[in-house]
Amino acid sequence: MRRWFVSLAITAAVAMAPALAPALAHAQSADLVLCDRVAADPADPDKPADVKGVPDIAASDIATAIKYCRTAANASRRAMYQLGRAYAANRQTPEAIAAWRKAADKGSTSAMVELGVVYGTGAGVARDEARARKLFERAAEAGNPRGVSNLAALGGGAGTAANPARARELLSKAAETNAEAQYQLGMMLAEGNGGAKDDVAARALFEKAAAQNHPGALERMGAFAQEGRGGPKDSDAAKAYYQRAAALGDEDAKKALERARCPYAIKDKRGNVVTNLCF
Repeated sequence: MRRWFVSLAITAAVAMAPALAPALAHAQSADLVLCDRVAADPADPDKPADVKGVPDIAASDIATAIKYCRTAANASRRAMYQLGRAYAANRQTPEAIAAWRKAADKGSTSAMVELGVVYGTGAGVARDEARARKLFERAAEAGNPRGVSNLAALGGGAGTAANPARARELLSKAAETNAEAQYQLGMMLAEGNGGAKDDVAARALFEKAAAQNHPGALERMGAFAQEGRGGPKDSDAAKAYYQRAAALGDEDAKKALERARCPYAIKDKRGNVVTNLCF
């Protein structure tokens, strides 16, 4: 059930927004405003509230993003981080890493997260789990929810022991508002990882994240409702949660629905499943 690193440096077709009005919010440079228009990360804590952001940089906007973010990056760590996003969308991994390093050095927690993903997965650099953990810890300490959830997702290894108790503590802060943090903390509580096991509290967290359409949390709510963990048993509610999670692509939910549809297993004399009876 563990979900791996959260990264937004990918591409998708998102149309470029209309030109801005002459008055620029917060007296920002025209370059930064245009950089924000096509490359701002909706989850970036540095992003101003009046900037919407795009989950993915459209292929048709990559050249524009690189041009304006590169100019704006001289005076803005947010633009430097967004320049890294633009390079990543253009599959210019070395350039993206260089931009994120500069942004991280200036205090961008989102850049720290992206660098952590790079080192944690070995995408374009030698895999270094210890370095990834340090980057996630820096972002988490500064309150970045993705830093916290990625820190929790990163297990022990590379000679460095994981600290689940600390991860649980950091997640508790981020879980006040962040669905991914709610899900990750719920998993830790459900498994007794980093502290006492608490199905009631885990279910409450899954319910909060499920209300925000988090696929993993929806699947877990289905399982908890089906088993009666942390609350009442409700097969109809379980099915509804599984269906919502499956519609969002959760493979565990799809398997749960299939098991419910075909619950009876026919086995041979050695105990091997030959087929299932469905209804």
